[in-house]
Amino acid sequence: MGVPDYIEDLPLWRNEFEYFYPVTVRFSETDAFGHLNNTTTFVYFEHGRISFFKQIGLMQDWTKKETEAIPVTADLHCDYMRQVYFDEELQIGLKLNRVGNSSMDIHYMAVNGSGDICFTGRGSIVQVSAKTGKSIPWTKEEKDRLESHMPRR
Repeated sequence: MGVPDYIEDLPLWRNEFEYFYPVTVRFSETDAFGHLNNTTTFVYFEHGRISFFKQIGLMQDWTKKETEAIPVTADLHCDYMRQVYFDEELQIGLKLNRVGNSSMDIHYMAVNGSGDICFTGRGSIVQVSAKTGKSIPWTKEEKDRLESHMPRR
């Protein structure tokens, strides 16, 4: 399997990841062929994303009862590079690739214990109003916080 088109320079792209979330593949996450079910990767992306948002303080803001702004996944894609099996330990990497007016593009990478990339992903999150569904721009503080976690290019 080749390198996805959103990755221009694989070694550079890989080195830009600073945030990782550990997961161990559970038996219930495997399929009849004994490898990780293809839908589980999206759950891993979600776990990593929420953990990252908690770390930078956005999740706490979004889950307050009085808040109107919520994050929604607008796009999510996964590219599979090697098979993953029950009980493998993975590190799910996450990095912000772009921060827009009310959205962000996120890249993901899963690395196994041997350091091999098993799957990669990309997706867009948009901050919207829970009442209207329309996008809500980042505040200056939110945008600064997000941009401070982008790779230095």
